[in-house]
Amino acid sequence: MRIPTRPSLKTTLQTASVAGLAAVMFATGIPAQVAQSFAAPVSVTPSQAPSFADVVSSVSPAVVSIRVKSDVQRVSSDAGDFSGNFGGGNFDQLPEDHPLKRFFHEFGDKRSGQQHEGAEKRADRDSGDPKQNGGRPRHLRPTSQGSGFFISEDGYVVTNNHVVADGSAYTVVLNDGTELDARLIGKDSRTDLAVLKVDDKRKFSYVQFADDSKVRVGDWVVAVGNPFGLGGTVTAGIVSARGRDIGSGPYDDYIQVDAAVNRGNSGGPTFDLAGNVVGINTAIFSPSGGNVGIAFAIPASTAKGVVASLIKDGKIDRGWLGVQIQPVDKDIADSLGLKDAAGALVVAPQEDSPGQKAGIRQGDVITAVNGQPVKDARDLSRRIAALGPQVKAEVALVRDGKAQTVTVTLGETASDDVAANADQGGDQQVPSEKTEMTELGLTVTPADDQSGLVVTDVDPDSSAADQGFKSGEKIVSINNRKVVSAADAGKVLDEARKGGRKHALFQLEADGSTRFVTLPVDQA
Repeated sequence: MRIPTRPSLKTTLQTASVAGLAAVMFATGIPAQVAQSFAAPVSVTPSQAPSFADVVSSVSPAVVSIRVKSDVQRVSSDAGDFSGNFGGGNFDQLPEDHPLKRFFHEFGDKRSGQQHEGAEKRADRDSGDPKQNGGRPRHLRPTSQGSGFFISEDGYVVTNNHVVADGSAYTVVLNDGTELDARLIGKDSRTDLAVLKVDDKRKFSYVQFADDSKVRVGDWVVAVGNPFGLGGTVTAGIVSARGRDIGSGPYDDYIQVDAAVNRGNSGGPTFDLAGNVVGINTAIFSPSGGNVGIAFAIPASTAKGVVASLIKDGKIDRGWLGVQIQPVDKDIADSLGLKDAAGALVVAPQEDSPGQKAGIRQGDVITAVNGQPVKDARDLSRRIAALGPQVKAEVALVRDGKAQTVTVTLGETASDDVAANADQGGDQQVPSEKTEMTELGLTVTPADDQSGLVVTDVDPDSSAADQGFKSGEKIVSINNRKVVSAADAGKVLDEARKGGRKHALFQLEADGSTRFVTLPVDQA
């Protein structure tokens, strides 16, 4: 039998040390020495993320959905529900032997009973007594929807013109789902604004326009509206840019935002964080038709004046100068000897217009109105329009390198402004005498009536081709000096070159319209 030996003191101490270390490891999970070598864990105090809840709860009662009905003709019996527009026209307008027309006639005949029955039931449901037009019944049917907002407690609603333009009846849907009838007070296609009025005894929650001159690129904004007919929807973003021109009209000056704006948001407001309207959503840039983060809003400063005029008079009275204008770019400024590429170049004054009566001429560059500098052609249009009719305006301009001022009594903008066409003097026969101006890439011949040089050929590799010169166009002047022969043109170009100018300004006429383009002088 083996008797165990008694452990020594040294062994006992070693065992105790191991046990103690094990106890520490069990308690902390890691050795004490290692634990002391670790850095302290990262501790971040969360920053206060922006919340739009307070803004939204305050403004939402003032934002409405708008439903529009129109007096439309009942679906025809031979085209079923396919008798709508196709590229702007009706299928009935296609030739009888057109394959698309045959296809839709055949397809419609097979489904006509079912489709027409449904269409008539929908029409009867959407309206009361049908209106008569030439013996054919017509019905009010839903045609569009959008957004809007109250600007007064007595029920004035602002929205887009394109939302209500073709409507016959309007319904405003409040934030709580209440539906109220509205009537059209006025609309303006040039700024795409309209005003409706809800006649009701209640007092409506309303919002105010902001001073959008203080809005900066990068500021937070909140859009509230009715996208895709879903009802009150809120999105947020920032101001992406100011002063955008999207080619929708002469008064383009949009605020660009990246808040999600979609179909149905039209006419809805974009708010700052104080709950004031900085802009009215009117357009989106989208290859797909959905939101891609580029939306455009009418500035509050523009909307404020237009809305006030619509409420007061039901229409907008704008000043009218009566001159066709185009921007002044760097090349045009150089060709005219101007220091800055600013102002508006007069292409042609209209016959008997206020501008012509005041002495404004073709080739003048308008630089200021009432002492306020004109940035570009759009800026001039907005300034003149804002002054109103029968107002005297001091118009500063540059003519032949000299500054002068004329006083103009503005007229009133017509509903459809059409620039006066230049008289072309009847059919024009091109004479046989031709001159090649190889340095310009042009072949020209004098016009029969000695009113300029007719372009007969354009070198496709020339700057003239790049600038859009075309055969048949007439060069009326170069640097605002009339030219009736190739020798005249050469003389003017030589003078421009000797004067240190890099470009020459060509006035072209074609099909009753006039335009100015530049060509490099060093090629001449």
